[in-house]
Amino acid sequence: MNEKVLIYSPLPEERIGELAGHFTVVTARPDSPEFTSKLLTATGLIGRGLEVDARLLERAPLLKVVSNISVGYDNLDVEELTKRGIMATNTPDVLTETTADAIFGLLIATARRIPELDKFVKEGHWNSRLHPSLFGVDVHGKKLGIIGMGKIGQAIARRASFGFQMDILYHNRSRNVEAEKEFDATYLEMDDLLRQADFVCLMAPQTPETIGMMSRREFELMKKSAIFINGSRGGLVNEDDLEAALKDGEILAAGLDVYVQEPIAKNHPFLDITNLVTLPHIGSATAETRANMEKMACRDLIAALTGERPGALINGEVVAGRV
Repeated sequence: MNEKVLIYSPLPEERIGELAGHFTVVTARPDSPEFTSKLLTATGLIGRGLEVDARLLERAPLLKVVSNISVGYDNLDVEELTKRGIMATNTPDVLTETTADAIFGLLIATARRIPELDKFVKEGHWNSRLHPSLFGVDVHGKKLGIIGMGKIGQAIARRASFGFQMDILYHNRSRNVEAEKEFDATYLEMDDLLRQADFVCLMAPQTPETIGMMSRREFELMKKSAIFINGSRGGLVNEDDLEAALKDGEILAAGLDVYVQEPIAKNHPFLDITNLVTLPHIGSATAETRANMEKMACRDLIAALTGERPGALINGEVVAGRV
């Protein structure tokens, strides 16, 4: 059978050519009229951000693999894919260090009010010594609480511990002995971490259990001098409660790279909050890292459709024949 790959989001010509060397390649945006007809005969699907659920899979009877160009895969119904014997892959590891750079940069930018003060200078307001009301807060030597000590969480902790002599606190589904040894990290229950940390960095995956995990109660537990950073997924935060916490002085400031709805609406209240730094989901957004993610996704798609086990297979039970 001639395998047919449907590309639904942009890929560079080099990657398209690589796939075309093995399979028939077709392209269609999910919102295009031809997407459904092309999906009907596709055995491979590759791109980023598409909601792959039972409804979509009903329209893809020949599908064998979905290659997600992202480390996160909350857009995939893995249980449904597994039930149908369809492999699912993602792109972990290649974006770990780049994402950690971005999130730690966001932490520094928020603490030192860099975007706000950049605007202050460019608008011509810097005409005398900086008033203390515009001072930021120190990062070095503070307590960093990381919620979700996975690979990216560890990379952030490494920067904080060795670069800024920060004390590392963390909360995770299970203890991370490696982090405790390398960074002298201290495991705490969630509430204790929120009470003690000067910076709270949310890096947990989005699951049904973590949706809305940071809400009014959690922000009230934090120090009024604390800064909140979200580099995971927007759905983990109750945005109304975060808005209130910032405006009411429950926390000092926040930095976000992710939102419930992306792109964020032009009238979103976050855009009028001066003690909130907003980034457009740039975690892995460097040319080098995106290229490596695309290369990895194509490699695993080729493996899946040529009888090999993909390197970043999410649902290994499909290959093991235990569906």
